[in-house]
Amino acid sequence: MSAVTVRNLPEDTHRALKLRAARHGRSTEAEIRAILEEATSAEKRIKVGSALAGFRKNLRDIEFDTQRDPTPPEPVEFE
Repeated sequence: MSAVTVRNLPEDTHRALKLRAARHGRSTEAEIRAILEEATSAEKRIKVGSALAGFRKNLRDIEFDTQRDPTPPEPVEFE
């Protein structure tokens, strides 16, 4: 797990975090983790297909062969 230190946090903000944590029945540290998790959850949910589609959009001038080779692959041999 990574650790983060927040310096120069205004006292009003710290007090508000403590109150919010108390309302949710958790520690201030757990509340801050929940806030950060919620704020970054959209970035973590990027789907692979969406990422590939976005990548493909950036490659407009390149033609891709989308035909699959119907022959079955050769099995891998481990010695």
